[in-house]
Amino acid sequence: MTDAPASEEHGERLYFRQLLSGRDFAVGDPLAAQMRNFVYVIGDRESGKAVVIDPAYDPLGVVELVENDGLTVAGALATHYHPDHVGGAMMGFDIMGCRELLEQRTVPVHVHADDAEFVRKVTGLGESDLISHHTGDHLEIGAVRIELIHTPGHTPGSQCFLVDGRLLAGDTLFLDGCGRTDLPGGDPAQLYESLTQRLAKVPDTATLYPGHLYSPDASASMGHTRQHNFVFAPKSAEQWLAMFG
Repeated sequence: MTDAPASEEHGERLYFRQLLSGRDFAVGDPLAAQMRNFVYVIGDRESGKAVVIDPAYDPLGVVELVENDGLTVAGALATHYHPDHVGGAMMGFDIMGCRELLEQRTVPVHVHADDAEFVRKVTGLGESDLISHHTGDHLEIGAVRIELIHTPGHTPGSQCFLVDGRLLAGDTLFLDGCGRTDLPGGDPAQLYESLTQRLAKVPDTATLYPGHLYSPDASASMGHTRQHNFVFAPKSAEQWLAMFG
């Protein structure tokens, strides 16, 4: 597996960064390097505001990267409640995340309503720290609009973020494979619906950005993913459940 360089885009207004744990931040953290999580930053260069998606392992290091680019972190978004995305205890490790971010920056954490309780449990955050959302909601960072798409299956409140032709999918969909459904709250039937129905609105021309670097490439078009990712091979829910249920 080869490492792709950190992705950074500075358009006229959109600011977008794809950062890999253990390489671009949390350097020297063996768990961060092993888990290969992506953290994303989306911002509006004219307003100077940005949001961080799944700020685990080294949230203050990510904040420093953003601030060095001249933007201010105005919030965090969680794709789902697992500690390698929001912080908390996992496999005997205590992972820094949203709680440590809020200890340094008073910003809201945007979660799907169905994962809000679990985010509070794993991070120790209070109800007032979170803003709960439902599918169809959107967030505006300056002039940059982020659409929230509820994609249950990996967890009850898993959500993807669609912004300017980019789908930030967390653990719902990888370039190869998809999120596990055998963990607490997982549901293979729901994940099939999420992949084939809820994400159907995302065009083939959009670029998929996953929650982990589990493939040689760090991103791919949705069209390529739908053609080559084996999770799209089954032609019915029954076939899909026979393979993945």
